[in-house]
Amino acid sequence: MTIKQISVFIENKTGQLSEFISLLADNNIDLQALSMAEAQDYGVLRIVVDKPEETAELLRANEWPCSVTDVLAVMVPDKPGSLTKILSVIAENNIGLAYSYAFLSKTQGHACVVLRVDDNDGVQKILENAGVID
Repeated sequence: MTIKQISVFIENKTGQLSEFISLLADNNIDLQALSMAEAQDYGVLRIVVDKPEETAELLRANEWPCSVTDVLAVMVPDKPGSLTKILSVIAENNIGLAYSYAFLSKTQGHACVVLRVDDNDGVQKILENAGVID
């Protein structure tokens, strides 16, 4: 399914991540997933939250540069080889994958894989037709 992800530019200095996460907690925003890519002075923090539009407004109001992006989230069994099947289908179909990250799901025995692709609906159908996701 397509979900909203927020990307935030965060300064690479002590305490910045703590300050950011505290802002979410103080505003009753449920952080569901987090991925951080580091650069020398800044990093890109990618998050999935329960209220993405409200969160983006909050971040902008507090001078945290951010953007909201649609990404594909797929549920997979939490066992060896599940991600391999997805990535093989993506490669076989010559689908460009900008980035990916995963987190354990609240559904016991499953993980959620987030994929940044150009056509979320099209890729989801390809993965479903290949039998690697439901």
